[in-house]
Amino acid sequence: MPWKECRPMDERLKFIARLLEGEKMAPLCREFGISRVTGYKIYERYKDCGLDGLNDRSRRPYRQAGRLPYQIERCILGIKREHSSWGAPKIRDKLVREFALVKPPAVSTVHAVLDRHGLVTRKKRRRYKAQGTPLGSASEVNALWCADYKGEFRLGNRQYCYPLTITDYRSRYLLSCEGISSTKADFAFAVFERTFKEFGLPTAIRTDNGTPFASANALFGLSKLSVWWLRLGIRVERIKPGCPQQNGRHERMHLTLKKEATKPAAFNFLQQQERFDTFKEVYNNERPHQALGGAYPGDLYTPSARVYAPPDEPDYPFHDRTVRVTRCGRICIGKRKINLSTVFAGQILGLREVEDQIWLVSFLNYDLGFFDNKENRVEPATNPFTPEKV
Repeated sequence: MPWKECRPMDERLKFIARLLEGEKMAPLCREFGISRVTGYKIYERYKDCGLDGLNDRSRRPYRQAGRLPYQIERCILGIKREHSSWGAPKIRDKLVREFALVKPPAVSTVHAVLDRHGLVTRKKRRRYKAQGTPLGSASEVNALWCADYKGEFRLGNRQYCYPLTITDYRSRYLLSCEGISSTKADFAFAVFERTFKEFGLPTAIRTDNGTPFASANALFGLSKLSVWWLRLGIRVERIKPGCPQQNGRHERMHLTLKKEATKPAAFNFLQQQERFDTFKEVYNNERPHQALGGAYPGDLYTPSARVYAPPDEPDYPFHDRTVRVTRCGRICIGKRKINLSTVFAGQILGLREVEDQIWLVSFLNYDLGFFDNKENRVEPATNPFTPEKV
């Protein structure tokens, strides 16, 4: 095994001691497993520095290629302390004028220096907090649908089942009850698309603030699913967090579903779905509903006159230009990339200059926010997703 230069000091000390006793360099290097070049290097260090030369040396380079010279960093801090309101661009310009630097530091480098010394005030971004929306009361079928996941449960094969249910608010009609393996948006898209194709489109859909109906980190709590609903002309209603009673009719149906179709659970998804389909038929067409005066939900419900079809691309005649959001959720204008949200990926937005170098970003009839010629992100406007009462 080779003896490296980074061995502890006592190994080097033994090597030098035996060398001073008169042993030859070549056989001694073979015994210690090092090259003669390394042996002579250790010996020269000993002759130059004595025993201190046998200590481990720092591997830190004498000069770091991208590091700002100390003198310039000190000038940056001095200018900042003298002019506390100046930012990185102004400080850089001052350096160039006063010192005529051949290669002045970049603005980002100046900003990093200020940030490292705690001289940058970070602007807090407004984080969306779910508060719900005003809720309408529907007097006609298909004016409002309610959707939610009944609490997950384990099947006989130990897999988790997440039943996604959709009901009509007015008639209590159970439109869909699908047992799926996850609350991911892709599964929900498929269930809602099948339901829309079979029963048409509602005027509004009421949900809670959980995944995939809403997103805590996206603009106004929107999700890809709710953006799709808006594209289809469906209003979005959300109950207030911690208030399931605001979706009480739907929750009452879940209680009946739990008693009659999940206890005990079936062995696998196919068997469980068969139970859900049976429950759906009985609930809609055989079970009298007390709140409906003993009528069946199927007696009142009729499919919507609004037939499902993929929506047309939106038009923005009163905006300066349109732009399609990238897959990573950005608005690209020339070389600029302005951060928006991935929930709008692939959607066409309208841009309009409302003030000098300030642009308004709109989606359909909703104003999302603003951006300027400096900040590469959209600052949210007032939450526009407040539905009118039905």
